[in-house]
Formats: sequence, C-alpha cells, structure tokens
Amino acid sequence: MAAKFLTLACIRNESFGGLSPRPHYPSMPKYPKGVSETDKDVEGSEAKAAFSVIGMTCSACAGSVEKAVKRLPGIREAVVDVLNNRAQVMFYPSFVTEETIRETIEDVGFEATLIQDHQTTGKSSQVCRIRINGMTCTSCTSTVESALQALHGVQKAQVALATEEAQVHYESKIISHNQLLEAIEDIGFEAILISTGEDMSKIRLKVDGIGTDNSMRMIENSLRALPGVQDIDIDPTVYKFSLSYKPDMTGPRNFINVIESTGTGRYKATIYPEGGREVHRKEEIKQYYRSFLWSLVFTIPVFLTSMVFMYIPGLKHGLDTKVVNMLSIGEILRWVLSTPVQFIIGRRFYSGSYKALRHGSANMDVLIALGTNAAYFYSVYSVLRAATSQDFKSTDFFETSSMLISFILLGKYLEVLAKGKTSDAIAKLMDLTPDTAILLTLDSEGNMISEEEIDSRLIQKNDVIKILPGAKVASDGFVIWGQSHVNESMITGEARPVAKRKGDTVIGGTVNENGVLHIKATRVGSESALSQIVQLVESAQMAKAPVQKFADRISKYFVPLVIVLSLSTFLAWFLAGKFHGYPKSWIPSSMDSFQLALQFGISVMVIACPCALGLATPTAVMVGTGVGASQGVLIKGGQALESAHKVNCIVFDKTGTLTIGKPVVVNTRLLKNMVLQEFYELVAATEVNSEHPLAKAMVEYAKKFREDEENPTWPEAKDFISITGHGVKGIVRNKKIIVGNKSLMLDQNIVVPADAEDMLAEIEAMAQTGILISIDGEMAGVIAISDPLKPGARDVISILKSMKVKSIMVTGDNWGTANSIAQEVGIETVVAEAKPEQKAERVKNLQASGYVVAMVGDGINDSPALVAADVGMAIGAGTDIAIEAADIVLMKSNLEDVITAIHLSRKTFSRIRLNYIWALGYNLLGIPIAAGALFPSSGFRLPPWIAGAAMAASSVSVVCCSLLLKYYQRPRKLDALEMQGVKVE
Repeated sequence: MAAKFLTLACIRNESFGGLSPRPHYPSMPKYPKGVSETDKDVEGSEAKAAFSVIGMTCSACAGSVEKAVKRLPGIREAVVDVLNNRAQVMFYPSFVTEETIRETIEDVGFEATLIQDHQTTGKSSQVCRIRINGMTCTSCTSTVESALQALHGVQKAQVALATEEAQVHYESKIISHNQLLEAIEDIGFEAILISTGEDMSKIRLKVDGIGTDNSMRMIENSLRALPGVQDIDIDPTVYKFSLSYKPDMTGPRNFINVIESTGTGRYKATIYPEGGREVHRKEEIKQYYRSFLWSLVFTIPVFLTSMVFMYIPGLKHGLDTKVVNMLSIGEILRWVLSTPVQFIIGRRFYSGSYKALRHGSANMDVLIALGTNAAYFYSVYSVLRAATSQDFKSTDFFETSSMLISFILLGKYLEVLAKGKTSDAIAKLMDLTPDTAILLTLDSEGNMISEEEIDSRLIQKNDVIKILPGAKVASDGFVIWGQSHVNESMITGEARPVAKRKGDTVIGGTVNENGVLHIKATRVGSESALSQIVQLVESAQMAKAPVQKFADRISKYFVPLVIVLSLSTFLAWFLAGKFHGYPKSWIPSSMDSFQLALQFGISVMVIACPCALGLATPTAVMVGTGVGASQGVLIKGGQALESAHKVNCIVFDKTGTLTIGKPVVVNTRLLKNMVLQEFYELVAATEVNSEHPLAKAMVEYAKKFREDEENPTWPEAKDFISITGHGVKGIVRNKKIIVGNKSLMLDQNIVVPADAEDMLAEIEAMAQTGILISIDGEMAGVIAISDPLKPGARDVISILKSMKVKSIMVTGDNWGTANSIAQEVGIETVVAEAKPEQKAERVKNLQASGYVVAMVGDGINDSPALVAADVGMAIGAGTDIAIEAADIVLMKSNLEDVITAIHLSRKTFSRIRLNYIWALGYNLLGIPIAAGALFPSSGFRLPPWIAGAAMAASSVSVVCCSLLLKYYQRPRKLDALEMQGVKVE
C-alpha cells in the first residue's frame, strides 16, 4: 500500500523553467552506457537544446514526448512544458544529435522545431499565491481579478472569496510578484505574498545578534559560498534571510550551522515564524470580536436611552430636559455615543466603499455606508434644527445607525468564525507533521554514532531518522532498519495498519504503531506527499465552479439595483405621504411621513445581502473538497465537483482498476517428468532478467520453493534475449530455456502438443494468461497467470447501476479475457484490444451520445482518456502521469471510492443549490418586506436595525449550511463491502 504512494509525487507543481531534479520516467543513467563517471570529457561535452513542440494538449502528451526522448542513448535529462509547447533537453552530442531528438519527437506524433540560442531565453511561467484582506463579496473578487488580468504578463488570475486568496499565473521575465502586490494595493486591498513558484526549496531564517550592516554582509557572503545556494533575499528590518537552494546539495541545518559558526557564536538562527492562513484567520476573528465589543459599549446606552428609558417616568423626564431651545439631554447623549460607532468603529465600511467606488464597482460596504449615513446625518440635521428652533420637535435615528453597525459586526464575526471551520481539513492535514524528529548520525559502516532531537522542518534529504513506537513519521522515505506496522489512515484512508520492513516506503505524517524504525528521508518540505496533498486541496479550493459564474453575474448589478430600489422606496413613500396617498393613521406617533419613508428606504438598503450569494458556492466547495481529502478522495476543484455530480456513465480500465494489477501464478501443468522446484528454478533464472509484470509473477512464485531465503540467488542465464511482446530465452545450467507465448514457440520451431493447445484454450476461457515453457527444444509445461479481480468489484458495479450510472469496460487486453472479466463483474458493454487513443475516442463517442462520462484508470495509456472524459479519476496505485491528467485522485486502490466521489459531489452540489435558493429567496422576500409591502395590510414594518441583523444572519446561515457537509457519510451500502485491503495468496 505504501509503495504506491510514491505516485503522489505527481501532485507537485512541476517547474518548467529549470530542469527537474527528479525525472518522471525511468530515464538514462547520468552517463551513457560504457562511460564511467570519472570520464570528465563526456561530462564537459554536455549540451542543451530547446525545441518548440506543436500539438500537445495535456500532460499526457508531454509525458509521451518526455518518455520517447529519454529512451534515446546519451540523454542526460529532458523536461517538457505543455503550457508553453516547449521541450528542453540536456544531452551528450557524441552519442545523440539535436536532429535525432527532433525526429524522435516527430515520431511520437508532434511537430518539432529546434529553437536557436537567442530564442531560448523565452518566457518562464510562474505561479504565486497572495492573501488579500478587505474583500467582502463577489464584487470585490471580480474587481481584483479584472485588475490582475489587465496586467501585461499575467496569464491567469483566480481570486477566491472564501479563502481570501488569489492564485496568479504570470511570466516572471515580464512582471514580478511585487508588481502584482502593488496592483492589488492600488485598487484598495491589502496584499500579502504567501508563496511563489520558486518556493519549492526555499526557507526563511531569522537571525538574532546582528548589530551592523557589516555583520549582515558577512553572513550573506558565508551563505552564498555554500554549494547549492541559488539565491538569498534579506529583509534587514526583521533580520530575515530567505534562501532558495537545491535540496540534493544542501539544506536548512547547513545554513544554521554556517550562521552560528560565523562571528564566534554571536549569531543565533531559527526558522522564521510564518503567518499561515490559520494565523491570519485567527487575527481577523479577534479584530471583528474587538470591534463588536467596542460597538456594544456605545450602542447599548444608545439603545437604552432611545427605546427603554423613554418608558421609565423619572428617567424620561431627565432625558427630555431641554438644553438649548428644543435640544434635549437624551439627543445629545445619543449623538455623542453614536458618533464613535459611526466613524471610528465603522470606518472599515467607509474605506471599503471608497476603494470599491474608486474603481467603478459597488459592494456590501457601499450599502452599509449609505444606510448608516442616511440615518446618522438625518439625525444630526434633526438635532441641529431642534437646537436652533423654538418649536421644532426632533426625532433622531442615532440608534438605527449604531445598532446597524453593531449587528453587522456581529454577523461578520460569526461569518469569519464559520468560514475558518470550512478549511479545517487543511489545518488537520498540516497538523499531521510532528514538531520534532530524532536525527541519527551513522558511521561509514552504518553503525549509529549519536542521536539528537531536531525541529522536523530541519530534516534534509538523505537524513536517517529514528521513529519510535507511537510517534509520527517525520518525513517521506524508506526503511533501512527495523520492522513495524504503520497507520496510514490519516493520509490514504487505509483502515488497517500496513506492515513495514527494510526497503518499504513510509509517508510523513503517518503513525508508527509497535516497532522502532530507522528511515532514510527521500522527500522533505514541500516535496513531501503530505505537502503535495495540502497544495492540491488548497488549489482545489481556489478553483471556481462554473455555477459560481451565476453569482458573479448577479453581483455586478446587485448593489446598484438595491440602491435604485432603496431610493425608489423612499420616494414612493415620501410622495405618497406628501400627497395623502395613505391615511395619516399609518404614520407612527413618534415620526412624520418623511421619517417613515426614510426608515423604509434605509431598511431596503441594509437588508439586501450580496455576501450570501458570493459565499454560496465557495464555502460548499471548500468543505466538500476537505471532506473528500479526509476520505482519500482528492477532488481538484469546483469544476470537477460540478461535472462529477452529473456523471451517468463510467468507463473503467481493466488492469489495475477492476483487477488488482499484480499478476499471480494460479496454476502450473507439467508436460514432462521433473520436480516442480527444478522447473521453477529454470524459469526464474531466465525470467529474473526481465522487467515484464508476468515475469515478476513467475519469479515471485518460484521464491515459495525457497522459503528459507529472503532474496534467493538464481542460476546464471547465459545468452539472455528478450523478444518484446513474445517472451524470453536463455541458457541455464547448459539447458536452452524458452519462456513465452505460442507464437514464440512456433517461431523457434518448437512443436506445441495438442494437450498444451487444450490447456491454453481452457486458461484463456477463465480470463487467465497462458505461458509456455520449452526446455532443450521440448515443451515442458504451461503456467496459468491471472490478475485477480478486486474484491467487491461486482458490488461496486451493482451499486452504480442502482445510482443510474452505466458502466463500460475499455481495455487493451484480448477479447476473451475482457469478456470473461466483464461477465464476472456484471458489465455489459466491453471494448477490448483498444489503444490509448482509441480509449479517448470511445469516451468522445459516448459524450456525443449525450452521456456525461467519467473515466477511471491508472496507467500512462489511460491518460488521453482521462483528459477527454468530463471527469477523469486516477486510482491511487496509478502512475504520475495518470494522476496529473485526472480531475479526481482516488488515493486508495479501492473501487468503492468511485462511488464515494460521485456521491460526495452530488451531496456538495445539492448543498450549493440549497445555498442559492436560500440566498436568492432571502433577498427576494426580504427586500419587499423591508420596502413596506406588508405595512398597508398588517401594519408590520422592519426597522433598519432589524433589517441589518437579518442581512448579517443570511451570510452566517449560508456558511453554516455549507458546514453541515462536514458530517457527510458515504452510502451505507459501501460499509458492507470488505474492500479495505487486497491480499493475494
């Protein structure tokens, strides 16, 4: 189970600017065959060439080009950039030429041209993430997106309201990330850089003890002298050093040692504390909480003086005491108390409105500012007129403005509190990494010299780490000593602990159960599987679902429309009162017709809520993708969720998807008298030289006859030849051994007896593969190899039928095996002997027939179909390229997760629909009620402060509705399936 997790390297963001230190595919050795590492001439003759490759459409295309180029002799490295249609190749000219490489790319099916040296300085695409403070609704996100898209050099910008982050794809040679930050700040929002595409191997250190600029320069020079250090950026105000480095050559512990040994131990270096999303969220919650408490300090007395004390005789007399003309003590108190709420506590609404209006857009802050200002400044006018008049009886609405601001701040506080919980899944994943690790120092023979406890962020590649029972695994790596069971459920969803011993891979963040393990770290920091899952979930939460466009379209016109409705309401009531359009008895005793009209106008303005609409989709997507990640289903964003909920046809690959993908020997029939152990000795000795899965199955089976040896050595096979697609042959113990299919035997002039023919027909009828073995030109035996079905595959197909989802199997295998497997699982439609492009063609035909198609596959040959499908699902044991091409990654190899993915997407989408119904329904009902639609018939009207409270509650209710997805349960039918692990006897 753990071994398959190496595939999660695919989730990383590939950097196409430089050459990847870790190739995707088994590539050429560093030096061509027959050349030693000490041959300096060859190393010096290394050349680099860039090619323009036309016709690539996806990462699968890039993968096929990369693979073909790397198979050429003398290729040092090859990286293919599908975004910019480029391939960059490092090679040895004495072994291969640029023209050969170009022809190889064209043989794969793409048009290739060599880019001359002056052109190779082309564009370098980067991705950066930016936190944006101050956004309140989808109108704000649209403004930021438009501003970023307008910049020269920006390819794509996505802004997410729920996470308050932007993800920008840009050309680093045309525009820098600092210019992106400036552009956001120019439109009135605070921008903080979270990460750039260059951060894959970057660390930030804080250095204490620096007294002068000379000290800083001395430290910088010492660090620059280290091999592998690529760039250093210094912030002298906080003594922060940001270092970019090559993890294969150096690491953070080396930097700290260099800093602390410079200047006779004066300096102390630590990892700079980063303010992540959670830190920012907590700070925002604190700010709203403080603002709300301060607003209460002033608003409660305003409320009491205007609504409670007026009914207590003694207090009423005191408050009504006149100070100047008709100006009373109560009015002065309310004015004094409401002013700080309006202008100091409520200044965020003014600044938000100014920023929005300055760029020709309007947001929620505009509505709040207009509503509260109308109430406040009318009250000021009323109070000033009372102070200058002998007979004017004033009525103020100071309580309206201050209570409105208080309720909106309470609503925002509850909203950010709830929004924080939507990203719990990421927080839980990030908490899996232990704080400390035990670092072992070994001598040249592998004996332990010492051990020390270090910060887990200081682990470097190839470090040896000790994992105690009950402790978390500190880094991705492999076991070099010890054996234990490791609980991987928090990463893969795998319920049972997985046995680990020497050579097995382990995943950072998992829990060691019983034994002590020594592991060698292979992937650290942002390269680790855990970091890549977090990155995938974060980028999924950034990606907008197409349904979000509906809210974006509404938000453009929402606020201006509400302002028009509010003014229309005010004018309608005012003019109706002026021209006696309604009875005077409708006007409350404490106000006149103008004040009544003003109250209705303000209520309309503050009850309308664009926030609820803007949060309807992103909060549900955030919770849905987070829940999926916790269940081992990685959904790559809103688009995948939206497509998955419509799926009504699933195309399954066979090998590794419906079957286990690990062939095993199920039967052996000898055709001559000999001991079975001797027979398998000869077969294993021949096949051990082959990489074919069937060969590995025979060698594994042969090991059973040598139970006393962990890694048995087989007799030498001389004159070994592998005949692609047919089999192998060689000489073992002076016997000529041929292992392969029927056509190989006939080619070698070996007679296949009728018995063997019958056995082959019988084997193929049972969906198995028959292998013939010849010894010294005589047929010796037949081996039946089967790739067993995954347990419960039939049940999964049955459940999909009950969900009204059609299942189809498309495979490259022969028709006999394909039909047999299909009958066994209950699939009626089968396509066999299909090449990769034919699989993709089949998917397109189904789409043309009106189906919404999901493709489930695990191999490189599935990636064109994964891309062509509406939803591509890569099963967890699959290859890097399949997972990159997919929209949904099933981290376990369990087919039941296909059902979980579709069921979860349907649940998430029904929640999005519910959010929209509520958000739209609230506005469609609330605005007419606030405008006084019920007032003529029932005398019911909404005071502005209650309208403001309703507006705040609508946003909170949408977020809470999305949060209910956290309690998602997969279909109960799946609990009955015992598919948590697959064991092959």
